[in-house]
Amino acid sequence: MYPSIVKGTESLPLTLADINEKTGEKFVVIIDEWDAVFRENMSDRTIQNEYIDLLRGLFKGEKSQRFMGLAYLTGILLIKRYNSESALNNFREYTMISPKRLDQYVGFMETEVQKLCGQYHMDFQEAKRWYDGYGFRRLKHVYCPNSVTNAMLDGEYNSYWTGTVAYESLKYYITIDKEGLKSTIIRLLAGERCRVNAGTFENDLTKINSRDDVLTILIHLGYLGYDEIKEEVYIPNEEVRKAFTG
Repeated sequence: MYPSIVKGTESLPLTLADINEKTGEKFVVIIDEWDAVFRENMSDRTIQNEYIDLLRGLFKGEKSQRFMGLAYLTGILLIKRYNSESALNNFREYTMISPKRLDQYVGFMETEVQKLCGQYHMDFQEAKRWYDGYGFRRLKHVYCPNSVTNAMLDGEYNSYWTGTVAYESLKYYITIDKEGLKSTIIRLLAGERCRVNAGTFENDLTKINSRDDVLTILIHLGYLGYDEIKEEVYIPNEEVRKAFTG
């Protein structure tokens, strides 16, 4: 797009800064699963530090403020809680623990699922049993959108998480018996709720220090519902229950 400006040897942040300086253009950067580098290379500090330097160049500093029109990152882990990334604190964060005004966009709302069930001639109460159960401070019924979509298209209710990367992560995390985690999982499967301190987790997958750290990860992965007011976790629905027992 900018052959007279791009030299091909500079870093991406410097290239964008050059383009902005000569044309005034600003850029929108969207990164899906920004934290994949940390989740898939947990012990490779070299590649993590290189990635952090890239993020700093893109999103922090006087030059980036000039060339960056908007940055939108999705992922499981919060960006600012890594010690080495603490400088990247200029993002607004929306999470499964506190989605704020984006709560209605985390998944399908109940009215949307009712409409889909009518359109595809599916039993709404079964959809509720299988995929409801997530809730936030202002919105109490949120459905897993991928699962609802697959159920409507397939014409049957089933678990659509087995075989995914998240499912493999679940099997790993529930084997970490930190502070009686296994007994906590058994209680959750029995329909109980358990208290959790979601503020202790450092959002570093190499530093899982407690039962609450594991439970917080499972909240972000979607395998546990979280009651923000009572600070309790629970298994939200039949689909997730089958993932735990499978």
